[in-house]
Amino acid sequence: MEKKQGQVWEKGMHTDFKEEMSYGEYLQLDQILSSQRRLSGHHDEMLFIIIHQASELWMKLMIHELSEAKACISRGELEPSFKMLSRVSKSQLQLIQSWDVLSTLTPSEYMEFRDALGKSSGFQSFQNREIEFLLGKKNERILEIYQHDQPRYKRLEQVLHEPSIYDVSIQALAQRGISVDSAVLNRDWKEPYAAHPSVEEAWLQVYRDVEKYWDLYDLAEKLVDLEDRFQQWRFRHMKTVERVIGMKMGTGGSSGVSYLKQVIDQRMFPELWELRTKL
Repeated sequence: MEKKQGQVWEKGMHTDFKEEMSYGEYLQLDQILSSQRRLSGHHDEMLFIIIHQASELWMKLMIHELSEAKACISRGELEPSFKMLSRVSKSQLQLIQSWDVLSTLTPSEYMEFRDALGKSSGFQSFQNREIEFLLGKKNERILEIYQHDQPRYKRLEQVLHEPSIYDVSIQALAQRGISVDSAVLNRDWKEPYAAHPSVEEAWLQVYRDVEKYWDLYDLAEKLVDLEDRFQQWRFRHMKTVERVIGMKMGTGGSSGVSYLKQVIDQRMFPELWELRTKL
């Protein structure tokens, strides 16, 4: 081992990559790091681009984990899903914290390059929509945004018509012999989920006998973690937008902060929140 100017060099460290795959090649860093193309040339546009690109990578991981967790729950394999759902929750923390970095962008700085965005907006993120669909926040009309991109349109249409992770969790209750109304178990998956008394009673049964239903109880708490952090993300999004553009209309045509405030209190797993009052 050699030491030079505070650095440690070990003799076994590989240095010849003529015939071997390097770290940068494995991660395709040339492609990733050449994708930050400022349209305005303004210094702070780089921050804006990187924050949103990094967020999309975290969302890709979330979709990967949520999809497999949903498949596990559908097969009655609850325990393997728990680590996946925990990983999604940790990924959500990265998204929440990213707003702190973006909020260093001042209103004056953003206005220097905002026009370069045209009509593009984070509202159009197809991965964010897929996450919402996977969690059960369905909205068929939102597909209109993706008509110009048929592969992504078809992908979102497919997820729209599939049961959400909450739907398969409710099915897991029924598979364990807990009574759930057939109207819930056989509902139209593309419709937004609406709270149902039988589902609330089913989850109450789980929470009142944790020892018997420990895995279902753990699943419920993992879902609450997801929604809790999803709401935190929504709130930080709203406050960052308010800080940067005030009450201006969003670049994608939404009402901006006013729109974001409307969606903050929407519930995806309503019974899991309501039962807390009734326990």
